Amino acid sequence: MGVQYEPVIGLEVHCELKTNTKIFCSCSTEFGGEPNSHVCPVCLGLPGALPVFNKKVLEFAIRAGVALNCKISEYSVFDRKNYFYPDLPAAYQISQNDFPICKAGKLEIDVNGNKKTIGINRIHMEEDAGKLVHESSSIAGSNYSLADYNRGGTPLLEIVSEPDMRSAEEARLYLEKLRSVLEYLGISDVKMEQGSLRCDANVSVRPVGTEKFGTRVEIKNLNSFKSLQRAIEYEIERQIEAIEDGETLVQETRGWDEEKGITVSMRSKEQAEDYRYFPDPNLVPIIVDPQMVAEIRESLPELPDAKRERYIKELGLPEYDAGIITSSKALAEFFDQTVALFNEPKTVANWLMGELLRLLNANNMEMQQSRITPNNMASLLQLVADGTISGKIAKSVFEEMFTTGKEAQAIVKEKGLVQISDVDSLGAIVDKVIAANPQSVADYKAGKEKAIGFLVGQVMKETKGQANPGLVNKLLKEKLS
Repeated sequence: MGVQYEPVIGLEVHCELKTNTKIFCSCSTEFGGEPNSHVCPVCLGLPGALPVFNKKVLEFAIRAGVALNCKISEYSVFDRKNYFYPDLPAAYQISQNDFPICKAGKLEIDVNGNKKTIGINRIHMEEDAGKLVHESSSIAGSNYSLADYNRGGTPLLEIVSEPDMRSAEEARLYLEKLRSVLEYLGISDVKMEQGSLRCDANVSVRPVGTEKFGTRVEIKNLNSFKSLQRAIEYEIERQIEAIEDGETLVQETRGWDEEKGITVSMRSKEQAEDYRYFPDPNLVPIIVDPQMVAEIRESLPELPDAKRERYIKELGLPEYDAGIITSSKALAEFFDQTVALFNEPKTVANWLMGELLRLLNANNMEMQQSRITPNNMASLLQLVADGTISGKIAKSVFEEMFTTGKEAQAIVKEKGLVQISDVDSLGAIVDKVIAANPQSVADYKAGKEKAIGFLVGQVMKETKGQANPGLVNKLLKEKLS
């Protein structure tokens, strides 16, 4: 038996904050816009332009820190991180180094039914850099690049975990949970595809049972949960193979090639990069009033873990259902509003997890884009509960509601889908089906219970699915006994 290796993984997550204006100026943070249309002398780093700190950024940072069980620093300082690159017009990024706003937090994840705590080393505030648009699909194959500074100066939180994750799956679960908490807090729209949540992974491997860390590799800009998991899985395998082949791993930065499914070396990091940090002379230190922290703590919404517990304990939902529904703030809000109108939590959960999520996925839509309202959903479920329509018909009505946004009652009326629950009308159809299927009748009378299912199916066929199945069953049994 050879040496067994274990991975050691830590994540650095950049979260773009949902403020109306940038961190040190009044330019808009809105996504999109013509290149270089959301800029001013401050975010373009022009000489003599002075930054003014956006207090909303501090509030959002404290919200995140409190929700992630951090110690909030009473004394916090902005530093200049000096490096020369075209996306940074001032040749430094305003960030935090020695005195970040939040320290020593934690986040609990659920790994195959077991709880695991991932430490959070720090959360600090900083400004985003601009964006380079390359002539070709990558910087390597391009003759030139264009700089768009719209994003420059957008407020970011950098959330740095401890190296506590031991598999690619744990890293994905941590990022999913973190995204969910940030979304519930309302401080970011956490859209990975738009870059408002970005992630770098630090990965190394070591023999199981040893304490010393292996050589660390940083994988940059992983922009989906799937990419994160695939990139880390590949990197773990690559490092183990290299060690077993007698190679010496180097500390480096690697990029993830989505198409090829491999990580690619970008630059060596053998020496620690020296950013020559020093306190920004244009920004005074931040002194946080404990009263402000207490007020923010009081104002926090119900977070995913608390909501999940409430669903299990108070509403009787299974753990699996509660986990799925609370993973998305929009889905949980829809669920709460529907249950307030139609008080059968498990039924509502089944429809949301089955029909609604299926249609959203099939149409590649976000929950917020759904045309179905909690009101319409509750009305549809009430029609099924009243026996006005069958469950089967309800599914086709639901699809129509999803496509058109019409109300359930209107669709049922328009298409004449009301369930037939009239004993006389159904009695005649049942008689007709019995007469047409002597073999099934004989089978049922000979004790083959399954035969009645076939006869029920024939009645449903005759009535285009509009017969009340419970009543059909009852009438058949009465007539055949």
